[in-house]
Amino acid sequence: MTILTLIGKPDCHLCDVAHGIVDDVIAGLPERLADGIDVREASILDDPALYEQWWEKIPVILIDGGLHAHWRVSADRLRDALVTASAVPTSAGVAS
Repeated sequence: MTILTLIGKPDCHLCDVAHGIVDDVIAGLPERLADGIDVREASILDDPALYEQWWEKIPVILIDGGLHAHWRVSADRLRDALVTASAVPTSAGVAS
């Protein structure tokens, strides 16, 4: 499962644009990839730690906890990153 986190706040125009790009990109992916992406949203207004870290950079997109983009989101770049993240095997369930 790939976790995409969109960090923003209410009434943020760029956040709304980023949300639309995320929705469009995921809708355009093959179903088997799209089904493996868990989109989570977080508001900097609800979490002081998020506010402290990201208030100057929203919207922020994290993929599996790593920074993918802030301020402006490129649909092509996001699509490539999600395809790549979906192709990377995780260590969960792997015997060592």
